[in-house]
Formats: sequence, structure tokens, C-alpha cells
Amino acid sequence: MYFDQTKEAVLESLGTDERKGLSREEAAERLSRHGPNKLKEEPRKSLLAMFIAQLNEPLVLILLVAALVSALVGEVSDAVIIGLVVLLNAVIGVSQESKAEKSMEALKKLSTPRAYVLRGGETVETDSEELVPGDVVVLDAGRFIPCDLRLLETASLRVDESALTGESVPVEKDATLVCEPDMPLGDRRNMVFSSTLVVAGRGRGVVVGTGMDTEIGRIAGMLGEKEEKTPLQKKLAETGKVLTLVALGVCAVMFVVGALQGRPLFEMFMTAISLAVAAIPEGMPAIVSIVLALGVQRMARKNAIIRKLPSVETLGAVNVICSDKTGTLTQNKMTVMKFYVDRKIIPASELDVRDWTGLLLMEALMLCNDATSDGETGTGDPTEIALIDAGLRHGLDAEALNIEHRRVDELPFDSDRKLMSTVNVYGDTFYVMTKGAADALLERSTHIMIEGRPRPLSAELRQEVLAAAEAMSDDALRVLGVAWKKLGSEPLEETELTFLGLVAMIDPPRLVVRDSIDICKKAGIATVMITGDHRQTALAIARDLGIAETEEETATGAELDAMDETELIRRSGSLRVYSRVSPEHKVRIVKALKVAGNVVSMTGDGVNDAPSLKAADIGVAMGITGTDVAKGASDMVLTDDNFSTIVAAVEEGRNIFVNIKKSILFLISCNLGEIAALFAAVLLGWPAPLLPIHLLWVNLITDTFPALSLGVDPGDPDVMNLPPRRADESLFHGSVWFLIRNGLIIGLLTIAAFLIGLMYYSHVY
Repeated sequence: MYFDQTKEAVLESLGTDERKGLSREEAAERLSRHGPNKLKEEPRKSLLAMFIAQLNEPLVLILLVAALVSALVGEVSDAVIIGLVVLLNAVIGVSQESKAEKSMEALKKLSTPRAYVLRGGETVETDSEELVPGDVVVLDAGRFIPCDLRLLETASLRVDESALTGESVPVEKDATLVCEPDMPLGDRRNMVFSSTLVVAGRGRGVVVGTGMDTEIGRIAGMLGEKEEKTPLQKKLAETGKVLTLVALGVCAVMFVVGALQGRPLFEMFMTAISLAVAAIPEGMPAIVSIVLALGVQRMARKNAIIRKLPSVETLGAVNVICSDKTGTLTQNKMTVMKFYVDRKIIPASELDVRDWTGLLLMEALMLCNDATSDGETGTGDPTEIALIDAGLRHGLDAEALNIEHRRVDELPFDSDRKLMSTVNVYGDTFYVMTKGAADALLERSTHIMIEGRPRPLSAELRQEVLAAAEAMSDDALRVLGVAWKKLGSEPLEETELTFLGLVAMIDPPRLVVRDSIDICKKAGIATVMITGDHRQTALAIARDLGIAETEEETATGAELDAMDETELIRRSGSLRVYSRVSPEHKVRIVKALKVAGNVVSMTGDGVNDAPSLKAADIGVAMGITGTDVAKGASDMVLTDDNFSTIVAAVEEGRNIFVNIKKSILFLISCNLGEIAALFAAVLLGWPAPLLPIHLLWVNLITDTFPALSLGVDPGDPDVMNLPPRRADESLFHGSVWFLIRNGLIIGLLTIAAFLIGLMYYSHVY
């Protein structure tokens, strides 16, 4: 586990030296033993394999058997027609699935190609694939981490782990820490993980996991789990089995009745084949595929790309939407929300930079800053990018400020001081700009700026500032203080500062999400937030969006570890926010909800979301901010990253299910009519009213096109005001008597038409 051990114990267990690393010979030997530092490759699914998979459906197998029997008895035209239907159905399915991205390939793209490592006491650059357990790796800002490392030394090291844990703020790392054995992934501050990004500082760490033994590798292993069939696939399989039993039963009865009547066995065999053909709606697989494909096209116009055809219908049965917080419910962009200035907490938009205090506050935040941003894209610490963006919104230009007030000295952020300071030139005068934790800053401040004038920082004013910081922290805002002082000839020290104010920020909710969640509530769909972020932050966002109100509706990863599966399944109905969770926790949550009888959609954008996206009935990835890994593991990709697109997709899915059900009921009604007509004719000793070729014509032409028109019906505009259907609800739910009635009516009319034809036109033949 390594994170719960001292660095000395880790080095000893791995047989390596902190200052020299491994020798080249030892590294080569370990490489042959452990293998390269890369993810296990899965063979790509060929077009032929996709095609064969399309044939492995009960209804399609029945059609193939019918085609084979038709060919064996000399009805070649029947066999060809059925074969073409099967081919059309398979081509439609393959054409959709062949466009899908591959999760494992996307995971491979995340690996960094080169790394700096100690070999025999020398720092050398090497392929990241050649790293082995025991190697000592050198880290610096801007570099992706090549494998899982137990840190040995850190200097202001901060790592962006948002893609792995979902936490918006970079994590400050500390090599001296020894964590508890049950510490969640996001709190292991003495570890860094493969494919996360160093945003500031430097450090060194010893390799403790490579390839599939990294956290990313564990995610890759979870992505290899076998996929389950969708509700529609299960229902069509069930329908296929029913139709098979009906066909076999009717054939057997007809064959026995004919034999008892003394009819020729070959004639009865052909009649039995006719009945088998009559019992099977040959056009049904193609109609279902076409209706789903048309649904895919409609969804694409609404910014939802469906990767697998059956997923369209599954959306209509969803009654729980699980969503990652960062980048899905929120914007994945830290944004300044409030300031504390002149003894008042104000919205960020109300800061007056025409006022001296407001201008000085904003300039200090932008100058004591290592990030860059143009308002759209930025580089550096997300917190510092947010400060630059706030200044841009108030008309200040960070680049121009840094030119006018150039930096001549600095004290980088340090985890002990919890502060960062720069020295900037204002005319002929040098000023120290300091930002950091409010309590640490107040301890070093002697004055506070109020209405443009510095005043002594009394105990009362100090407590007032701390209360303001606490109030904003209670709203899950990240709070920083900022101060300054004039610097003379003395050395740079963070003492006798003048406190300027506080700034508070958060990764804010997406504007349209709350309306979408309200629509989901009306449609009987629960929204569940699952995040690696802290409970307080997650609950604040959940309250803002209307997902949850009380802490009783939340659970942490540690609390999940204390629950067995039975308790988790029982509580899953009331829990709406899960925080500090790992990728494994997310999969457990999704599976528990499914076992509880729910049809679950999982929405996410990060690497950490990929296993749960795959475990869900419907995995939904963000197309713009989403990682390739998340897209590859998903069933649907949102090209506009808009949560409301999911709601539109669910509505489309509900209407598609209704349309498919109408089409199938129409087809089976017609088939029951054909069976009734043939059955009655045989019982009454009449000649068969319909031959196999006639039945194929009826099933493929005269039945299929009307059924197809039902399948493209626009749908019910009020469908989202209805509760979701049950996942195990049969296609025939509430329609059995409808089928029997319609089948008998069609059968009677068919017999009547046959008798009229027999009476008036039999002499023609």
C-alpha cells in the first residue's frame, strides 16, 4: 500500500537507494520481471466479429433456421429473401458500432512518453515504458506523472488529480506524511498517480506501481468487464423465445392433425413450414434496427451521439441518473464568486476597481500569481487562473500589469507558511504582494485597508475577518486572503503586512442543470451526485441544484467501505450525494442501484468515471471536456456537454420504446391472424390459404411498411410527465387481449377472403 509507510520503509522494501536509484543492470532485470510500464492491450473487435455478434440474437437465429429449412426443401426464393432480411439487420447494427472509440486505446494515449529517472546516481531521460518498481523519478511543473509514486521529497509540489479523483483544486503534496491505511485515494498526499499533472513545484518519488498495477491500470482492468444486455435486447430475446415455442407448438399440432386426417406427410410438412413462417415476424429485427437508427439520427441533431443502437431505447427506462460533479454538474473551472473588502462580503461582480481598495486588492491577486489566462483557456493552478479571469472581467490586463509592475523577487508557496509573496515595482517603490490562507495572513498583518486607508488591525477587526472567511467556507467556497506592504532596504519578509481583503471561489454549477434536474423529478427520475470531492463542497453544490438538502442524504467513501452490499442496496434509495469516492466505489454504487431494481444512467467526463460509465445501463460522457477514456467507455456522448441534453435523450428514448412496442404489436397481430387462418383451414380440411412465399410477402412487405410508419411516430409530447416504465416490463404488458382480439379478427377476415376467392375464382385455375 506504501502510503501508510515511511519513505525509509518503502525504499527498503523496494530495495533501492534514494540518492542513486537503481543501477542500469538492476533496472533491466526488474523490467524483464515486471514487464513494461504500459496498459494491457485488448485485441480490437473486427468487423467480422461485430457482424457475427449481430447474428447472435434469438429472433435472427430463428430466421436463419427458417432460411436453412426453406433451402433444404427447395424453396430457394424463400431462403434468399429471409437471408437478405438478416443481412440488412446486421449491416445496420455493424455500421453503428464500427464508429465507436476504444477505451483501451484512449487509456494508452494518456501515458507520457518520457520521464527523468535516477540510474546509478545520474539523472537520465528514458521512455516511461522502461520504468520499474524501485526507480526514483524526478518531477517538475508541467510534467505528467508516468506511474504511481511514493513521494520522497517535495518542494511546493501541487498536482492536478481532477481527472482521477474529481477534485477541482490541485492537491498539495507532502513526502513527510504517513497516511492511515484506510485513507481515500484523494487524501493520499504522500503519493502521486499515473497520468495526473504537476501544476507547480518539484519533487522526487519512488516507483511503487507500473502498468496495470497503477490506479489507472486498475481502472483499465475494470473496463474489461463483460457488458450486460440492454432491457430491449432482453425483451426481444424473450419475444423470440415465445415465438419459437409458438411456432414449434403450432407446427407439431398441425402435423399431428393432418396425419390423423390422412393427409400426405409431405403436404403437412410444407404446411407446418408455412405455419412456422407465419409465426415469425421476419421484418421485426430490421424494423427495430431501423427505428433505433432513426432515433440515433434524431438524437445526433440534439447533440447526443449514440454509440450502440439498443442504448437508444434503454434511455427511456432510466429512473436514476448518477452524475459526476466536476465538469458535469459543474463547469470544471474555478470561478471567483465573492470578495470581502471594506468590512463587507460582496458578489464578485460588485467589486469596484475604480475605488483604491478594490483596485489594489485585484492588482495584488493578479500580480502575486504564476498563472496565465485569456479568459477562455489558461495554464497553471486553477485557483490562480480564476483570479486572473476575475481581473479580466473587471477590465484589468494581467500581462500589462506584469509589465508595468514587474516582479523582482518572490517567495514561492510553501505548505508550512501557507503563503506566496512577490515583490513588484510601483514607480520607484517596491511593494510586497502576499496571498494565502486567511488565518496565516492575519497573523502576519498589523493593519487592514478600509475605505482606502490603512487602520490598525485590532482583535475585533481580526475576528470579523475570520468570521467572514468562515461564513464563505461554510458555503463550500475556497477562501484566500491578500495583503501588501511597502518594502524598503530590508530583506523580503512576510511581516507587518496590511490586510486588503478576502477572495472566495468555487467550481460553480452549470446554469442549465437545475432546470434539467427539475424536469427529471417530474418524470420520476432521481439524480444522484457521485464525486471524489469533499462532502461539504459536494453538498453545497447539491443544495444549489436541488439534488439534496441534508447531510443524511450523503455518504463518504469511508462510510461506503463500512457498509456491506446488503446495507448499500438498502440505503441507495435515500442517498443522493456520495463524496470522497474512488472509481471502485462508483462501480459499487451503480451496481447497488441496479440490484435494487433501477435502470441507471451514469454521467461523467474523467478517467475516474470510466468504470462506472461502463457498469451503468447507460454511460453518458461529455464530448467537449470529457477524456477519451470516458468517451470510450460510454454508450452516449454529449457533444455540447449539456446536462439537459440527457433529459432530451431520455424523452426520445421513451418515445422510441412506445413506437417499437406499437410496431411489434402490429406485426404480431398480423402473424397471429396468419396462424389462425392456417390453423382453421387445416382443422376444417381445407387447402392452405397461404403458401410460404405468400406469407413472406405479407410479413416483409404488406406488414413491414405500416409497422415502420408506426415506428417513426413523433411521439407523445407529455411523455416526460409520466413515471418511468419498469425495466422488466414485458413488451406485451397490457396488450395480450389486444393481440388475441386483433389476431382473431385478421384470421377471420383472411379465411373469409380465401373462401370468397375459392368460390368465385377457383375455376380460373
